[in-house]
Amino acid sequence: MKDLTHGGIHKHLTFMSVPIMMGMFVHTLNFMVELYFVGKLGSAALAGVGSVGVLVFFVLAATQVLNVGMGTLISHAVGRKDKSHANTLFNQGIFISILCMIGVIIFGLLLAPIYFDALAPDTATLKASLDYFYWFLPALALQFPITAIAAALRGTGVVKLPMLINIVAVILNMLLSPLLITGKVFGMALGVAGAALASSIAMALGFVGLFLYLKYKECYLGLTFKQCLPNGVEIKRIIGLGLPAGGELLFTFVYMSVIYWVLRDFDASAQAGFGVGVRVMQALFLPAMAVALAGPAIAGQNFASGNMRRVLNTYHQMAWMTCGLMLILNGLCVFYADIFITPFSNEQEVIVVATVFLSYVCFNFIPAGYVLTVSAMFKALGNVWPALLSTVIRLSLFSVPVITLSLTSTISLEIIWSISASSVYIQAVVSHFLLKRELYKKGLQLVSFGECKAKWPPLYRAKDTPNKSAS
Repeated sequence: MKDLTHGGIHKHLTFMSVPIMMGMFVHTLNFMVELYFVGKLGSAALAGVGSVGVLVFFVLAATQVLNVGMGTLISHAVGRKDKSHANTLFNQGIFISILCMIGVIIFGLLLAPIYFDALAPDTATLKASLDYFYWFLPALALQFPITAIAAALRGTGVVKLPMLINIVAVILNMLLSPLLITGKVFGMALGVAGAALASSIAMALGFVGLFLYLKYKECYLGLTFKQCLPNGVEIKRIIGLGLPAGGELLFTFVYMSVIYWVLRDFDASAQAGFGVGVRVMQALFLPAMAVALAGPAIAGQNFASGNMRRVLNTYHQMAWMTCGLMLILNGLCVFYADIFITPFSNEQEVIVVATVFLSYVCFNFIPAGYVLTVSAMFKALGNVWPALLSTVIRLSLFSVPVITLSLTSTISLEIIWSISASSVYIQAVVSHFLLKRELYKKGLQLVSFGECKAKWPPLYRAKDTPNKSAS
């Protein structure tokens, strides 16, 4: 357990975000390697794997319920020095994850053919989608216990060793993927199924590593059969807190599904190009996402311990870091979008679609960085419903006009990307005012910039003066 209620906030953000970013980088590098070799199989293979990537957002939405619910509540318990309650929450989270594993396997086998048939522009893409999905299903199911363990440990301030376990598993995936896709070593080229099988093998070994770490190295949290028995009160608390955050990713799944559904009227290269562009964009988002993932544990512990000024300073420094990183990436994509795309496809149509997509959406990077910061603060404050509301508003502003234009007239790719980018700016504004309202309800209020004196002034001040001291 690491106490985050003392010490420099910027140091905590840096030291926690760096290992998180390293783990995410290796994980994303694995996606890039997989994308590189799948790209050699043609646009249908790229489109098929990309459509499975959309379904992954649905699973991530479910795991986010555990990620936020467990991580936030356990960080609060740690801030109160309540080890017993932290362990109760941890064991109940494991129970939920087991139920979710079973549900994903059952519904995945039953509903996948229907879902992918609705998105696929042709039979070749549909076959690639199903070939990849069935071999990838074990990896999806294992996401739940892995997320539960990682979220609990992050709530206690522990990120390095679990992240190293994840890195090792992802490196194994990265090594296996090209071998199974091409068949150069094993003598049988499995194509897209090989990429999925590599992910499932690596995920299984990563789960084993996390379980062994938890059993033999972790001292603060522990698994016990008695505490794993269902406790309705704690289950409701975990799901109730995490559900809105899961809803954010669920709406991302809907957003991505809408795009793939609209693109089914184009050829496979349109879906393939969009899939490549999204993967590259996600890779570019890594530094800002790492900061936003580190922030809730820091702000959450300080909020639970009553250090309100440190909560606000965490918000302020997160905002500077995420938006600053996004500004740099915005500039790179404006001038060099094609450089990020060309390694992943030999088909000019795919490259053009992906390049145009990235050159449009890069203009929403800065507001997207701020949305990440605000969402992190809602998690730390224990109320993520406002973040869900801002996501619903963004989805509505995007989906309604895009679906309407698609059904009533011819719609170009450029119009789709423009509407998408514009909706993020509105989401950022809505998120800011929702955060301002939430902070006021927690005893904090916005002050004018004219009252700020320090070179890194806190944007908010506490209404409850006894908690103004900062370390």
